[in-house]
Amino acid sequence: MAKNIKKCTLEDLHELQAISIETFTETFEEQNSPEHLNAYLERAYNLNQLEQELTNHSSQFFFVYLDQEVAGYLKVNTEEAQSEAMGDDSLEVERIYVKKKFQKHGLGKHLMNKALEIAMEQKKKKIWLGVWEDNKNAIAFYQKKGFVQTGSHSFFMGDDEQVDLIMTKTFL
Repeated sequence: MAKNIKKCTLEDLHELQAISIETFTETFEEQNSPEHLNAYLERAYNLNQLEQELTNHSSQFFFVYLDQEVAGYLKVNTEEAQSEAMGDDSLEVERIYVKKKFQKHGLGKHLMNKALEIAMEQKKKKIWLGVWEDNKNAIAFYQKKGFVQTGSHSFFMGDDEQVDLIMTKTFL
């Protein structure tokens, strides 16, 4: 199975919106009320919001393809685009989303390797991310990749306050 990564552009806006809503819903709909989930989806993945993110010079999006089909994506942030003030020596992995039907094919690992490559190219000292405290599979994946919990912050699903663990990997 061929795995390819391509940087997203504004031409990918509608496809980015579709995969964002699909993957987020697949991952979190069972643990959240439809009202809170829909409020989050409308705020985070409306076309204007995604266009602002795509055109921010401190954010990058990458689609991952499996046999010519978009299977997921990566979003990384630096500088002021980071969702927490972590400093200019940090790179944030804001999203690694893979469609359910493409999970267990190594695509999350492929996307994480891309994020690590970007961090090293930009000479960052650390790479960090926020992960929902109840997303045990993701936490285990990040721990295997060398991330450790360094804090936490609030994440709002609609008006439902939840806790994201902040996990960091430091480069020597």
